[in-house]
Amino acid sequence: MNLVDSSGWLEYLTNGKNAKYFAKAIEDTEKLLVSTINIYEIYKKLLVEKGENIALEIVALMNQAVVIDVTSLIAMHAAKISYEKKIPMADSIIYATAINYNATVWTQDKDFEGLNNVKYFPKK
Repeated sequence: MNLVDSSGWLEYLTNGKNAKYFAKAIEDTEKLLVSTINIYEIYKKLLVEKGENIALEIVALMNQAVVIDVTSLIAMHAAKISYEKKIPMADSIIYATAINYNATVWTQDKDFEGLNNVKYFPKK
């Protein structure tokens, strides 16, 4: 299973220099998990920059994957990860979601660099 961090989604959606690294994970929707945190981050950014219609289209695309809600178990696990690894709340929730579902996180967000089960691609 794969979980693409919001930075990876945005890179893919804008056809950025690292888009190729995220394409396979995003396009294999049968093995793709999406955290509701990802939906929040992507929807908000696109709403501001591209408008509601584009934002809704992308959320519909994201909903083709398996969407994972933030449960109390994930929230507590994320809090512990945030405390131990010193990473922000949203990133710790995404990482806890991936761990709880035995998924690999795909990202170019430096906060994930060096964590287990993470495929990190430095932003170019």
